[in-house]
Amino acid sequence: MTDLASLIERHAQLSPDKLALHHEGRDIPYAQLWQRIEAATAVLHAAGVQPGDRVAWLGLNHPDVLVLLFALARLGAILLPLNYRLATPEHTAILAHAGVGLLVVDPTHADAASALAAQAGCNFLPAGELAGRASGGGAPALGGSADAPVLLVYTSGTSGQPKGVLHSQSGLVWNCVISTHAHDLVPGDHVLSTLPMFHVGGLCIQTLPALHAGASVTLHSRFDAGAWLADVAARRPDLSLLVPATLRAVIEHPAFAAADLSSLRMLATGSSAIPSSMIAAFHARGVPVGQVYGATETGPVSIYLRREDAVQRAGSAGRAGLHIEICLMDEQGRPVAPGQVGEVWVRGPNLLCGYWRDPENPAFADGWFHTGDLARCDDAGFYEIVGRSKDMIISGGENVYPAEIENLLADCPAVLEAAVVGEPDARWGEVVVAVVVRKPGAELDAAQVMQLFDGRLARFKHPKRIVFCDALPKTALGKVQKAGLLASLASQ
Repeated sequence: MTDLASLIERHAQLSPDKLALHHEGRDIPYAQLWQRIEAATAVLHAAGVQPGDRVAWLGLNHPDVLVLLFALARLGAILLPLNYRLATPEHTAILAHAGVGLLVVDPTHADAASALAAQAGCNFLPAGELAGRASGGGAPALGGSADAPVLLVYTSGTSGQPKGVLHSQSGLVWNCVISTHAHDLVPGDHVLSTLPMFHVGGLCIQTLPALHAGASVTLHSRFDAGAWLADVAARRPDLSLLVPATLRAVIEHPAFAAADLSSLRMLATGSSAIPSSMIAAFHARGVPVGQVYGATETGPVSIYLRREDAVQRAGSAGRAGLHIEICLMDEQGRPVAPGQVGEVWVRGPNLLCGYWRDPENPAFADGWFHTGDLARCDDAGFYEIVGRSKDMIISGGENVYPAEIENLLADCPAVLEAAVVGEPDARWGEVVVAVVVRKPGAELDAAQVMQLFDGRLARFKHPKRIVFCDALPKTALGKVQKAGLLASLASQ
């Protein structure tokens, strides 16, 4: 591999008429995709993009995101996909931290982006101009290589300042190889991709791996449950990826019960704990639900539940992925005993190169990424993720993992969503508090919530307090901000 884009060049040579992408009624075969990459390479070169430069994208899912990624790979430059849900000050801070020289935007964000580019001191390019023919500047000097960094993704997790996670071209290819094993991807497959590609979940779990395999991708600009169901029936995809929030939206959509889902070989999910009722809803429709565990830093494919284990091991995160090492470690950095809970450490060829402008970040040391997630592993090598280390509650000397309680709450028909946190307590150190959002029109009181745990959880894990609210504070990717939740509880 000379650079990441050489994969598309080879598919264009071998299968020029094969469908690469379908977007909003338009088909793009591999030959045409390669032509668009070549055109974009020339335009970016003429715009002055040099090896190592950072180029940001602000917009919805579009083939141009992928064209931009591959063109920058050829030039040895770096794509920074911006989360379009962030506020202008957040975008400005990220652009400044990354030192972005060029901002490429789609038509839906053009008005805001021109002012943003001026404020951030970078150049501005409408996405439509990527297809243009650059004049002057000569032939582009291709500076891409397998080891060159190519993707910079900013993540703040559930709290704190954004961190720039840098991935190399070879790291993305390795992630494609690992994902191919997770999904049994073959050239004849068709993937329906609807999650935002500003996150590695939408970009790297199925979309890039499908193109790596020479498969076809139907790309939605943004997720819509009705559109997802309609295209599963009409375009007959073999694979798709949903997260808990989008799983719920699909299941609760009026068309779900009668929708034709028979083309799906497997539905993958991940991002956070998956309520068993959601998994069961798809299993009842004959669709196995696999899981993918990882983080922005891990490519993200690290642990996964394959199709053949999806029903028997429902709810498990799966086994360590191909080419991936997993260790569960205690607070002193020592491996825990079999069956015990420890922090998940990951090592593999698809991990980040490092953190942008933060080379000494202790989360990534000696090739190991310390995830902050807690898990236990059974004798067969299947992992169960029990929560975040910083979210673990120690009440009266006993460890309580919020995910255990949240999973039971999620399966209650009257609960829309819920989160469990530890509240400081003079006697117990911390006590368990469940914050619950009722479904519209549902009647549910604290006593009824407490009954959910009787006989299902040890008494020390039962919440000492139930708090009802209208909505949980979340990040742009839908993860609950527990620090903000605790702060609001403390102010009540």
